[in-house]
Amino acid sequence: MKKISALFLLLFSMTSLCATKAVCTLPFISDIVKTIGKDKVEITTLLKPTEDPHYAEPKPSMILAARKCDILFYNGLDLEIGYLPKIIESSNNPKIQPGKDGNVDLSQFISPIEIPSTLDRSMGDIHPLGNPHYNYSPKNIREVAKGIEYVLSKIDPQNKTIYEKNLDDFLNNLSAKEEEWKNLNLKGKKVITYHKILEYLAKEFGFDIVGNIEPKPGIPPSAKHLRSLLETMKNSKIDIILTTNVIGEKEAKYLSEKGGVRMAIIPQDVGGTKEAGNWISMVESVLKKISGDN
Repeated sequence: MKKISALFLLLFSMTSLCATKAVCTLPFISDIVKTIGKDKVEITTLLKPTEDPHYAEPKPSMILAARKCDILFYNGLDLEIGYLPKIIESSNNPKIQPGKDGNVDLSQFISPIEIPSTLDRSMGDIHPLGNPHYNYSPKNIREVAKGIEYVLSKIDPQNKTIYEKNLDDFLNNLSAKEEEWKNLNLKGKKVITYHKILEYLAKEFGFDIVGNIEPKPGIPPSAKHLRSLLETMKNSKIDIILTTNVIGEKEAKYLSEKGGVRMAIIPQDVGGTKEAGNWISMVESVLKKISGDN
């Protein structure tokens, strides 16, 4: 009887030490999941910060990771539409199929902006569910972090108090940073970006996005469009031109040199630049570049 009890305790102990296996599509998601889950979660990230999620393709290694995981966290708003459905289907993992607790579309926790009223091919690579680039937004990531804590606690209830404590620490840290960011000179700054990635952040911090180097989402700029942006730059005092570490550096440099406006490369995701070691430092690096403080 004692041997059976000892064996049971050993098996229980081994089970409790097993980390929840999570697959995250993007680096910023992995960073928030790791912040909330710490050593209770084992994370696989599908895309690197140097990859454009709009054009990613499914790989055997992605399918294998999805097959073995307990939870799949993804951005949603169709950002992963080109590769994720195939991964989910091919994984044959019942835990992460649509409608299951392990299939977690993080966009359910935010309020999308720029939902188009009409759709046609002439509008470019438009997202019918709204702008999917909410990953720079403190307001939205606050809600995403709460959602991640809820999901982890539901799937792994024995560690619920740990997840709650880690969430509180993250939110307190974020609140302190937001107080610092209020002191940056951002309101009224005029910005040109390559892709429509900073609309959520602009709405929260009061800077103006006056143009995009892409004439339409996913459409490379023509010479005519670049000339029109130069005209805009002549008629309006532009503070900075921004592009990401993934795409648009050549065009941004051209506009910067021709228009006499400073430019900067910002991280598309956590790890995209040396300053973007985690989500908070990623956002801070973007805000400081806009303000001229970095």
